[in-house]
Amino acid sequence: MQDEYELVEGCRRQDRIVQRQLYERFAGKLFVVCKRYIHDPDEAEDVLQDAFVKIYRHIDSFRFECPLEAWLKRIVINTALKAIRKQKPWEHTADIQELAPVLPQADESLPSLNYKYLLQLIQELPPGCRAVFNLYAIEGYNHPEIAEMLDIAEGTSKSQYARARGLLQQKLQSDKRFADGYPAKGRSE
Repeated sequence: MQDEYELVEGCRRQDRIVQRQLYERFAGKLFVVCKRYIHDPDEAEDVLQDAFVKIYRHIDSFRFECPLEAWLKRIVINTALKAIRKQKPWEHTADIQELAPVLPQADESLPSLNYKYLLQLIQELPPGCRAVFNLYAIEGYNHPEIAEMLDIAEGTSKSQYARARGLLQQKLQSDKRFADGYPAKGRSE
């Protein structure tokens, strides 16, 4: 297995064999990242392909200041966000102040869950909620950063996150395994 330096240098030379090796080494992990943002598998595959085109086109800008995988992941996330922005899923959403009376309280948290089950629930969220939830809860961005990344108001980011949390909590409460808000004892994962 080639090290990161050899992969990057080979891609900079536009060596098709090395580009294929880079793709084969990281495509699986990066597809999982795409799926967190893009529900449809075919569309997620398209986003991944677009991201790899950008990766190959901009590989010269990689400076080895971070792990290669982190740089690739950032490009995949930005490509997925661009695809979501084109859909404008938050165009007709309320601002956080309008929703304040009906939102879950900040101290309510999702129970510890099976990772695959939680990802499935996140995939069922509307696109705008899913994007903001992923960026805030999984990637660790704050609302001003998300607003800038998605070209939306900070209040829209907050309301989309609150809506996502509320929808996830509703789904969990409707699932008999989580009727009391916590996983049932002895449930197989």
